[in-house]
Amino acid sequence: MSASVAKVGSNDEWFGHPPQLARLFTTEMWERFGYYGMRAVLVLYLTKHFVFDDHVAGGLYGAFTSLVYLTPLFGGIIADRYLGYKQSVKLGAILMSIGYFALCFGGKPGQSTLTVQDKTYTIAVEKAIDGDKKAIEKQVVEVDAIKYRIEGQKDGAVHLLPEVTTAGEKLTFEKGKFEFGGKRDPWFVSLMFLSLSSIIIGNGFFKPNISTMVGSLYPVGDSRRDSGFTIFYMGINIGAMLSQLLCPLLAETVGAWAGFGLAAIGMFASYLLIQFDGGRLNGYGESPEKYRSLQPIIVIGAVLAVPVVWFLLQNTLQSILSSQGANTEGQGVIGYIQSLPVLGKILFAVFLVSSIGIPIWSFAVGSRIEALRMLVAIILIVFSVVFWTLFEQAGSSLTLFADRNTDRNIFGWEMPAGQVQVFNAIFIVALAPVFSWIWMWLGKRGLEPSIPVKFAFALACVGFGFLSLVFGANFASKEFQVGLSWLVLAYLIHSIGELCISPVGLSMITKLSMPAIVGLMMGVWFVSSAVAQYVGGIVAQFAAVDTVGGEVTNLESSLNTYIGVFKTIGYAGILFGIALLVISPFLNRMIREKVQTA
Repeated sequence: MSASVAKVGSNDEWFGHPPQLARLFTTEMWERFGYYGMRAVLVLYLTKHFVFDDHVAGGLYGAFTSLVYLTPLFGGIIADRYLGYKQSVKLGAILMSIGYFALCFGGKPGQSTLTVQDKTYTIAVEKAIDGDKKAIEKQVVEVDAIKYRIEGQKDGAVHLLPEVTTAGEKLTFEKGKFEFGGKRDPWFVSLMFLSLSSIIIGNGFFKPNISTMVGSLYPVGDSRRDSGFTIFYMGINIGAMLSQLLCPLLAETVGAWAGFGLAAIGMFASYLLIQFDGGRLNGYGESPEKYRSLQPIIVIGAVLAVPVVWFLLQNTLQSILSSQGANTEGQGVIGYIQSLPVLGKILFAVFLVSSIGIPIWSFAVGSRIEALRMLVAIILIVFSVVFWTLFEQAGSSLTLFADRNTDRNIFGWEMPAGQVQVFNAIFIVALAPVFSWIWMWLGKRGLEPSIPVKFAFALACVGFGFLSLVFGANFASKEFQVGLSWLVLAYLIHSIGELCISPVGLSMITKLSMPAIVGLMMGVWFVSSAVAQYVGGIVAQFAAVDTVGGEVTNLESSLNTYIGVFKTIGYAGILFGIALLVISPFLNRMIREKVQTA
């Protein structure tokens, strides 16, 4: 399925690599531009435009990202056997372009409501100027022809303060005696779910197969392969960095539709690069000849899969609402488990069966060393779920924390909340070469840490990142705003952790898995990532605070909620890291040698 590669030293090389790498690098860069730009805006869009509460927004975000990581498993299989890598990438690019573009049509913003004693009142968000001459937004509601300003309290109660003091008395409603809600057009909610579904299916075809095309540029044993992938992955972070700077800025200054629109433009640029390649990619990732007649059927199947994913997202929404009701009625954890959506039940069931069944099967059919290595691989996969669960708070609870309790003022300019995610991409671009050099330097001296130790350090880093925010909260302003520098520090520590786990994960799978089931283990790795994203959405729900139209009702309460959750998961990350470090000598002994990574 691949043509001959450019010879070393030929005039048409690109930085010493096959010239086709430049086309694939740029294609991936623009695809990641679209995805990360959309992701930077998504949670804020759910809370501010559709006025979903934090529980719903966190759950939907987790469901979306988990499916983004799950569908590549199927997209890779289809490309391998029937569609070919190039056609799969093209199909994925089209579906994602359509999805991003459709997100631009969100309809009128949702309307926040307040329900008290079976009466529902409409809430309006008004612009105002505070005592320090800063622009603020206040939530007001009209009750019995009197306009009240809503003020949340630390104990969960809410005060309604009359806008004109002579118009009436303050009204107080205790926690549980009122409910904030929202009215939104069901048609536009469905359109949003269809848009996300198209992105999910498209990503399943695009994500695994463009990487496979990069691999096809190099013959077996070509020493340039690892370097080529390093260059290729740099395109991912460049695309993420650019989009996380620009899309949130447009969303803040023009509207969410503009941020999604820019993501759609980037994604369509990716499609144009792969569709109109000028023959540069001829012979790479082509469709198997005998199955080309099936391509129209596969395209139709991909389109029909969109409503299936729509159902999973819609079912997630209904399940979240049901779980909230179960907890209210005192059913607690049991009620929550029973109300898990179909997606959650499938993910947990598959991961549980895989984690238990594969080691048992390995001991039954493999040699002792093969079985032990497989057991180590499963153990490390489980620990990786913990890391990514905490790390992926970046797109949910950390973004909402940035929006509500972070002073983002930089020399008089306020940084959009969604833009803070760019720090991760900046640190990865800056530090990846440094870490590559460090591992090489240590490796030459026989001091490079083993994979379990690297994983343990990564877990500790993600924990310390959250604890840095907890420490920074001690210096919060009187408006309960934490300095932006503390959030930057958290992203720096998290990025260091990412560099210790992300580049070695897939390498670990290939080196520890039995040859007969490497593909299956890759599938388990994708499922574990999907589980982590889903659980990350659940963790974000624990950081939920009372909001009206996406704005918190009490900043002190929201700060305390975020810091409480960050402290818990921060200590959890460190404890898991220590646990893995303690058992790492036993894991290394099971491997029978330190597994080195490039």
